[in-house]
Amino acid sequence: MSNWGRRIRGALRMGLAWAAAGFVAGLVLARIPGFYSDLPFALLFAPLGFLAGVIFSGILVAIGGRRRFDQMSLPRFAGWGAASGLLLSGVFAVSAALRGDSMWGEFLVFGPALGIASAVSAAGSLALARRAESRELPGPTADPLRAHPANAILTSNTTDQPDGGPDG
Repeated sequence: MSNWGRRIRGALRMGLAWAAAGFVAGLVLARIPGFYSDLPFALLFAPLGFLAGVIFSGILVAIGGRRRFDQMSLPRFAGWGAASGLLLSGVFAVSAALRGDSMWGEFLVFGPALGIASAVSAAGSLALARRAESRELPGPTADPLRAHPANAILTSNTTDQPDGGPDG
């Protein structure tokens, strides 16, 4: 698969992960008394999470470059996530301006909430990616006998002896 194909697939997966987080956050918010909406919060937050995740992936590709996850700092990653939330709230502000409403009012309503939620989602994404990266299995070795741990024990007995082998 081409490099751009992998990036697009990764952006869609990041969007889906953030949409799942938004869905769960909406379910939690729906359980708090006093918060009511015409549209269920879970169905409202899931698309916002998806869009913020895709925007974050674009920021990550543009700014993060080819750095590995262990080379990225958590505050910087969270800052990029907050930037994606603020960019998404900018879309709401522009749409409000096109309707004739106050652009700054919409930005001040959506900006902090989406910025904080996106920063938390980005920090969680980095933590999960680092955890998954540390749990990866070792790659295949050139020697098929040493590929399996049980075989490594069998072959180590013949080379660890100072006289060259078990028979002496």
